[in-house]
Amino acid sequence: MLFDDTYLTIEEPVEGIHRVSGSKFLSFAYPVKSEVEIKPIIAKLKTLHPSANHHCWAVRLGSDQSAQRFNDDGEPAGSAGRPILNTLLSKRLTNIMVVVVRYFGGTLLGIPGLISAYKIATEEAINTAKIIEKTFNDIYQLNFDYLQMNEVMKVVKDQNLDVLETQFDTACVLKFSVRKTHIDQVEQKLRRISGVKLTYLYSS
Repeated sequence: MLFDDTYLTIEEPVEGIHRVSGSKFLSFAYPVKSEVEIKPIIAKLKTLHPSANHHCWAVRLGSDQSAQRFNDDGEPAGSAGRPILNTLLSKRLTNIMVVVVRYFGGTLLGIPGLISAYKIATEEAINTAKIIEKTFNDIYQLNFDYLQMNEVMKVVKDQNLDVLETQFDTACVLKFSVRKTHIDQVEQKLRRISGVKLTYLYSS
């Protein structure tokens, strides 16, 4: 199977709410790109909802199934974070984090009730979101001599590369973003220009 370099995510942060047996489940969905965003989001919601009983969450990143995490934050194991994650999986969403903040209403819901509540709360947020399709990209750096400028810029233009940063001097540096599935043909064209060095930096 060929690698699919497109994915579905949400365009901007959204919220939802679900009430059951006195408990209130506030859901917050965010588009994210890396794990470093997890802690600040949790910290912000704990500041906004300090008296909530639980701040449960799940995050899914990239196309790799292993790049996913969840946390039950004191709820019975598998009753909160996992249902949130499963909802993201069922909707084929990635590069997304959902936090469900629970205010306990005095009635125990049992594990099946909790699973249902966290699933519905997650759906309440996602259903209000605009789902968009994006591409998995790689970021590269080009180092080349000023005399190669015209040849390099022709490849950049012909391949419709997204230029992120430039530094044009005697020795030039250009950073660009390219779809993962397009890098081979870009690399092939750049190799034809003598003295050009292509370096992979990171994925986005």
